[in-house]
Amino acid sequence: MNTALALEISGLRKTFDRPAVDGLNLRVKAGEFYALLGPNGAGKTTTLRMVAGLLQPDEGSISVCGTNALVDPLDAKRKVAWVSDEPMIYEKLTPLEYLEFISGLWGVEPSVGEARSLELVKWLGLAPHAMERCGGFSKGMRQKVALAGALVHEPELIILDEPLTGLDAGSARQVKDVLLSKVRQGTTIIMTTHILEVAERMAERIGVIADGRLVAEGTFEELRQRSTKETSTLEEVFLDIVESGQDALFESLAA
Repeated sequence: MNTALALEISGLRKTFDRPAVDGLNLRVKAGEFYALLGPNGAGKTTTLRMVAGLLQPDEGSISVCGTNALVDPLDAKRKVAWVSDEPMIYEKLTPLEYLEFISGLWGVEPSVGEARSLELVKWLGLAPHAMERCGGFSKGMRQKVALAGALVHEPELIILDEPLTGLDAGSARQVKDVLLSKVRQGTTIIMTTHILEVAERMAERIGVIADGRLVAEGTFEELRQRSTKETSTLEEVFLDIVESGQDALFESLAA
């Protein structure tokens, strides 16, 4: 059994007008599909932006695939891919031109980058549009181009913030198939999503975050067993856990 960690967070804190991440501890195993769930404003995106090196924490430590991300951020970033819910790509480039550019940034050997790019474009259903400029693409197509750009250097850890936003059913299926295939190959994926059915079906473990703290973690079945109500879906379990966690927080503040 693989016990190596792809991500280890300890005592992570980040404050804006209020604490966004409040002493968070989190461990994700190598080769695991992990879903990080929480209500709006819970601290999910802030946490993952700090892991990806896009935001500096106020306190705490972050280890990415054995690299201290705060001591050696460049090495950590080489191991990570970040895909946000708002795809950030160069609109004047075609998908293949964009992937060639991204491959070059990561120092991927040109012939290897070209082969991977062609495979990703085909895999994600972008082949018919491979020579079209991205500026004319729908949000769903742009999201798939951004995902291809994240995968082209074969990162060890992929961070996805609402990756299925804007995708139609067929595109969502393609993306899910690609992600599950990468996990089978040993890649670690951490995903946030408000589509709880997706987390229930795809994630091996689920973490629930509220008010910047991890309030529950486990498999879907483990989370269901700790729920205080008779529940059958992840949505019901999630709502119960978040409500219970917030009640406990209010009680501690009032004490």
